[in-house]
Amino acid sequence: MTGSKNQALKIALVHDYIKEYGGAERVLETLCEIYPEAPVYTAFYSPEFLGPHRDRFEKFNIRTTWFQNFPFKNKLLSYFRLFAPFVFKSIDLSEFDLVIVSATGTYTGPNFVKLGPKTKLICYCHTPPRYLYGYATAAPWKSVWWRKLLYVFGQVPIHFLRLQDFESAQRPDYFIANSKEVAKRIKKFYRRDPTIIYPPVKIKNFSPEEKRGEYYLAGGRLARPKHIDLAVLVCTKLSLPLKIFGREFSGYGSQLHAVAGHTIEFLGEINEDKKWELYKSAKAFLFPSEDEDFGIMPVEAMAAGTPVIAYNSGGVRETVVNGKTGLYFDELNAESLAEAIKKFEKMSFDPKDCIEQAHKFSRERFKKEISEFVRSKS
Repeated sequence: MTGSKNQALKIALVHDYIKEYGGAERVLETLCEIYPEAPVYTAFYSPEFLGPHRDRFEKFNIRTTWFQNFPFKNKLLSYFRLFAPFVFKSIDLSEFDLVIVSATGTYTGPNFVKLGPKTKLICYCHTPPRYLYGYATAAPWKSVWWRKLLYVFGQVPIHFLRLQDFESAQRPDYFIANSKEVAKRIKKFYRRDPTIIYPPVKIKNFSPEEKRGEYYLAGGRLARPKHIDLAVLVCTKLSLPLKIFGREFSGYGSQLHAVAGHTIEFLGEINEDKKWELYKSAKAFLFPSEDEDFGIMPVEAMAAGTPVIAYNSGGVRETVVNGKTGLYFDELNAESLAEAIKKFEKMSFDPKDCIEQAHKFSRERFKKEISEFVRSKS
C-alpha cells in the first residue's frame, strides 16, 4: 500500500468464520497480503477442516470470539445464524481507523462489530445471505417431511433475521460488491449503491499451445447449488470421461457417487498444483452452478486456456464469453447441459481467447482497485 496517509491507518479485517477455503477465503487471503499488519477478526477458526489449504492462514494474526471454545461449534453452523449478530457485536474494533468486512453471506451481522466514532467501515459483500432471500443453499430443506416442517417453522426467525440483516447493511460507510449480480442483490435487499470490484483470481502463465486433454472437469465446493449431479448424469449417459475434485458437503457427495458411471472419477480435495494441472489438461470445465455470486473457478479454467460450459445464470455471465471462451446452457437440467456438450464437441475454441479473458480478473488488478478505493475513502 503506498502513500504515508494510508500507511498510518490502523486497519482491521473481519471475516464471518474460517473453516473452508473458497472464493471468499481467497479474497480474505489477498486482503491480508495488501494489509499484512491488519489483524483478522472472525467468529471462529477451524484450520483442521481446511485440508490441503490449512497452512494458508497460519502466518496471519487471527483473533477469534468466545464462540471459538463453544462445544460442537463446527456442527452448529446453521443454528449459529440465530445468534451470530450478538457474537459480532462482542468484537470491539473502536481502536481502528478502518475496518474491512469480508461478508461471505453465511451470517447476518458481521457489520455489527463495535466501531469508534471516527472508524470507517467498508463491507466487501460476496452476497447477501442466500438462505434469507430465496436463493439455492446447500441444505436440502425440502427433501424429507421433517426438514419441510423445520423449513416452515423457520420462516418466523428468518423474518427477524432479515430485519437484522437490513440493519447490519446500513452500518457500512461503503459497500463493495464482488459482481454486477451481487450489486443487484445489494440494491434490491439493502437499498445501497455498491462499487463493483471483482474478486482476485490467481493467474498462472500457460502456453496456449500446450496439448489439451480428452476429459471434462468439474469441482470445487461439492454442494447442492453447484449441481455437479447434472455433470455426472450427462457424462455418464454420454460415456464421457469426467474428473471431479473438491470437498463434499451435506451428504451431497453420496448422491453424486450413486449416479456416477464408470467414466466418472472422484479426486477428493486437491492442492493448488494438482488443480492447475487438471485445468490445463481438461477439454472443458463444466459449471452448472445456480445463481452463482461470481464464480472464480470458471475464470481459473480460462486462465489455463480451457473453455467453460456454464449454466446461464449469476456472475458467470460476467466472465465467460458465450461462443468465444465457452458456452452457456439455458435450462438447469441434464437435457440442456447434454445439448451444450454436444454443440461444444463440434466447435473449436482458441486458448488464447480464454487466457486473455481471465487476465481481466487477476489478483494484481484486485489489489490495485482495493488499494485505490481505500485511499479515495480514507
